[in-house]
Amino acid sequence: MKALRTAIVGAESTGKSWLTQALAGVLRGRGHAVHTVDEVLRQWCNRVGRTPQRHEQMAIAQQQADAAHPQAPQAPDTWLLSDTTPLMTAVYSHLLFDDESLYPMALAHQALYDITLVTGLDLPWVADGLQRDGPQARGTVDNLVRQALERSGMAYRVVYGQGPRRLNNALLALGLAGEDATAQHIREQGQFAINQGRSVWQCNDCSDPGCEHTLFTRLVKQRSAS
Repeated sequence: MKALRTAIVGAESTGKSWLTQALAGVLRGRGHAVHTVDEVLRQWCNRVGRTPQRHEQMAIAQQQADAAHPQAPQAPDTWLLSDTTPLMTAVYSHLLFDDESLYPMALAHQALYDITLVTGLDLPWVADGLQRDGPQARGTVDNLVRQALERSGMAYRVVYGQGPRRLNNALLALGLAGEDATAQHIREQGQFAINQGRSVWQCNDCSDPGCEHTLFTRLVKQRSAS
């Protein structure tokens, strides 16, 4: 099997690190070799004792890219799971410093992955020292991430759910069998009901990436036309 390079991005306190490690555990349990990439920004803040300034953003983004090397050859059964990519550094540089200069580099790197998972906003915000500003910024960050991916024509899947359900939905988004057969059956039946017009879609319960992606695309187009 070809090595599947997976990028996990999203706003703060949406479970990126947890999901990376949870996916790694499942994949290893299924006999796959897995290489995980940690968030460079977290390590930087812990080491320096503050958040980076504008002129330090590009170096952090480049370090994050270098840590992943998604373009490097890997063993056929090795999965690469990257907890955050330079795209998140570009988004925060845009949000905090009105600096959009990191996007070209970040999106070029993002294109090297086979799939991008975006973590949804349905988890409660939790403080984490220097790393997190507050829940008020999460919606803006989420929009900037999706808009950047949309502009570049890059496909992505959004993952919702609490705990095991979030993990299960991520596995399904990767095209893998879920850990919970019951949850998968509910999701499939929910999608069938949607297609037949018999029920209202609940993203946080079933997390169909295609439908959620389509809804967001329509919203962006509507805003652009207004």
